[in-house]
Amino acid sequence: MSDHQKPASLQGLRILDLSRILAGPTATQLLADLGADVIKVERPGAGDDTRGWGPPFVPNADGSDSDLSAYFLSANRNKRSIAIDLASEDGISLVKRLAAISDVVIENYKPGDLARRGLGYLDISKIKPDIVWCAISGFGQSGPYADRTGYDFLIQAMGGIMSITGDSDTNGGRPVKVGLGIADVMCGMYATVGILAALRHRDSTGEGQYIDLALYDTQVAWLINAGTNHLVSGRVPGRIGNRHPNIAPYQTFATADGEIAVAVGNDQQFQRFAVAIGRPELSNDLRFRRNRDRVVNIDALDALISSALAHGTADGWVEKILAAEVPAGKVADIGQVLSDPHTLARDMVVTMRADRLGDVRLLGNPLKMSATPVQFRRPPPHVDQDRLDVLAELEEIEVRGENE
Repeated sequence: MSDHQKPASLQGLRILDLSRILAGPTATQLLADLGADVIKVERPGAGDDTRGWGPPFVPNADGSDSDLSAYFLSANRNKRSIAIDLASEDGISLVKRLAAISDVVIENYKPGDLARRGLGYLDISKIKPDIVWCAISGFGQSGPYADRTGYDFLIQAMGGIMSITGDSDTNGGRPVKVGLGIADVMCGMYATVGILAALRHRDSTGEGQYIDLALYDTQVAWLINAGTNHLVSGRVPGRIGNRHPNIAPYQTFATADGEIAVAVGNDQQFQRFAVAIGRPELSNDLRFRRNRDRVVNIDALDALISSALAHGTADGWVEKILAAEVPAGKVADIGQVLSDPHTLARDMVVTMRADRLGDVRLLGNPLKMSATPVQFRRPPPHVDQDRLDVLAELEEIEVRGENE
């Protein structure tokens, strides 16, 4: 049985997606990959903000830019698009009708915006009591910053991750953001987990619920060990470049023709690593024998390892270090990653037919599920592409409901 013939995990689940940009769309794309029917509501004409976030764009037949930017493609697969004017009476009525036949509503409007239009959670729960509602905002529905608008870059700055990303002050470093919208993406992951948990509760009790999810909160949550290191020690962690605060050596090193990453996870690995790089005496040095000692004496260790690795190639050193059963790999650029044989073997690049625009290549889904595999059914849609289908289906469901 092919993957497309197997059942989907979330088949039969309908999600009304009122979100835009990245956090919400990332969550709904993941749910859609798992089989949910996602109806994406967009602004008439312009659509999702990210449709204009380019170049690059998928070109039209005449070479002009289509409304499918590469950014939009990254988070809107497997969805249907309908354009609705939420400032109009008809638009508000249509959203209510769609919500009434949906299991989940996800939105990322500023707190209070939808309620002022009669489209808040309390309004919708009156017509759909078991609705699961996920509200994503920059800073949450409460607290002193609730009225502020939050963007990924701002959240990275205020949420601490920039303070520990980049080279140290002693090396001339400054706070640096992660190279993509990781605060948005992680918020989307938390949204997905929260929605699935709420659906589990609804299926058990018949009760819907409201999920208040903030980019700021999720950013704080994924400070992980950097945050708990501070809570335990009282010390404020700083930037350490590619080093690890608790493990050594766990960083990048320059070779004669490129950078490699080495992840020595325990003292036994360090002994083998020292032999592999031709410096076996390092593992007997009291400064480096134990991991805790290596962390304290990292500057001296860094200098010795860097000197040893500077006179060989990246490929050569990776081969030797891997042969010693120590994790290592070359620092790859995006092009190298997306053409890597392992990437392709794991189906992490997929090709989808985008109607008249031809094929588009997208990043794959990392979930490999044996019984209910993810499915790539629909390429990212054009604005309002599915209006007729969505409206016809809505009317059919409403008529069926009246006759039951």
